[in-house]
Amino acid sequence: MGNLLHILFRLNRKLFSLNFCAVLLVFSIITAANIVHADIYKYEDNEGVLHLTNVPSDPSVKYVVVMREKRILFQPTLDVTKYDHLIHKAADKFKLDSALIKAIIKAESNFNHKAVSPVGAQGLMQLMPKTASQLNVDDSFHPEKNIEGGARYLRYLLNVYKGNLSLALAAYNAGERAVAKYNYSIPPYRETQNYVRRVLSFYKSFSDES
Repeated sequence: MGNLLHILFRLNRKLFSLNFCAVLLVFSIITAANIVHADIYKYEDNEGVLHLTNVPSDPSVKYVVVMREKRILFQPTLDVTKYDHLIHKAADKFKLDSALIKAIIKAESNFNHKAVSPVGAQGLMQLMPKTASQLNVDDSFHPEKNIEGGARYLRYLLNVYKGNLSLALAAYNAGERAVAKYNYSIPPYRETQNYVRRVLSFYKSFSDES
């Protein structure tokens, strides 16, 4: 959910070299300061205008990668059991597999309850402020409230997509509108497709450990 940067930079071709470097510097600062990252793409339209985006959604455009996503890896010192009691509590309440909730937390924030994405998603399960408000989460940085809100939202999505986990995860990341736009399939966004694969991989790992 909190990982899509719907940002588009339009640069005049005459100012390309200076502005392009400046924009990449901005993106570098953003990605260095936050937990959630995304690949950055560029393309030039017929009018010679350069576009930068992390949402390569137009199949007719030839995108070129200019910045790769920083992958989150397991850290030997990371305590992945720290929130297990809260995860189990939420899993029982919303009839979810605790390993699934844990996998989403791993993919979204890497267990950092203070994580903030470039678009403003917050906390362990990266709730957008509007979504948090709809879920009655008054403090997204509070681990228990965030996990309960994220679990509630995940249960809602699983109900909407009749138990289809891949679609629920895609909607958690890209939004329900994006899934509907592409005829209720995983949107062709590299970030979203990677996200679904990542969560499913973490889900299997945490399930095997239990």
